[in-house]
Amino acid sequence: MKRIMTIVTSVLAAGIILTGCGSSGDGGSDSLVLKAGFSTAASDPRVIATELFKEEVEKGTDGRITIEIHSDGELGSDADLISGVVNGEVDITASSAGNFATYSTNAGISAFPFLFDNFDQAWEFVDGDIEVQAEKNLKDYNINVLGHYDNGFRCVTTSEKVGPVNSVSDMEGLVIRTPENQVVMQTMLMLGAEPRILEFTKLYDALKNGDFDAQENPIPVIYNNNLYEVQSNLAITNHSYDVMLFVIRDDVWNSLSDEDRQILKDAAAKAQAKDRELIRTQTEDYIQKLQEAGMNVTYPDLEEFKTATSSATEIFADTYDTNLLSQLK
Repeated sequence: MKRIMTIVTSVLAAGIILTGCGSSGDGGSDSLVLKAGFSTAASDPRVIATELFKEEVEKGTDGRITIEIHSDGELGSDADLISGVVNGEVDITASSAGNFATYSTNAGISAFPFLFDNFDQAWEFVDGDIEVQAEKNLKDYNINVLGHYDNGFRCVTTSEKVGPVNSVSDMEGLVIRTPENQVVMQTMLMLGAEPRILEFTKLYDALKNGDFDAQENPIPVIYNNNLYEVQSNLAITNHSYDVMLFVIRDDVWNSLSDEDRQILKDAAAKAQAKDRELIRTQTEDYIQKLQEAGMNVTYPDLEEFKTATSSATEIFADTYDTNLLSQLK
């Protein structure tokens, strides 16, 4: 952590050069080009929502601020994109909150197992005071949160060789890919699986090659990134809610005029609403599409999954802010 802070301090002290032709921070006519990078396909809701953000910003600023969107891991993995925001190489990204825990642990608090039963509960949480507190240290790393995209509820998929998951016992010994998210990894351990980290851009090929027995992701991610082609079974576990932080470099944000900041805020609010609408709809619709694509879908009894992971907050008591953990229901 000290090393990260040293890097950030050095970069900011040296003065990060804004991407593009110039800054609009003085409210003048200088143009500003912002690079937005994503690890997922262009069909992913986070990218589609950011297309709307791009349209609104460019319209609102009469083209003074333009957004370049790079999908499919063109600018790197989620970890690369977040570090790119920190060091000034990437201007905008959206990634699972837990992926920001490398810089500020509390940012991943909404990923604790089985916190929410539905989207409305989850959105009330991430739009509330606990999430604000959890994210407050991110600005120390040049990260400014514009909004909260949604990635859905994470579910487990398995290979044909392994077979379907119908109970916690079926998770025993599964070599399962997870993101670099300590809460998600611990959840898998508590369920008896063997989590291993791999960046998302390499996941499809790894599953195709049989490097993992299983993986876990929200339903829209599974469908939009064709993971059903390399996994045979889907278990609706909904074990972790996956909010995504839609962020911009804080130094870029601070360079903008009040007027331009408001334009970006309004655009981000519209993009957030678009993303959430897509995720809710796709979560409801894509289970059938995945079945039509050949996946076997199971609905395990979640009570035993909840029981197996009930002590997760206690395990992280020395890592997360205890005041925040005490507010989790």
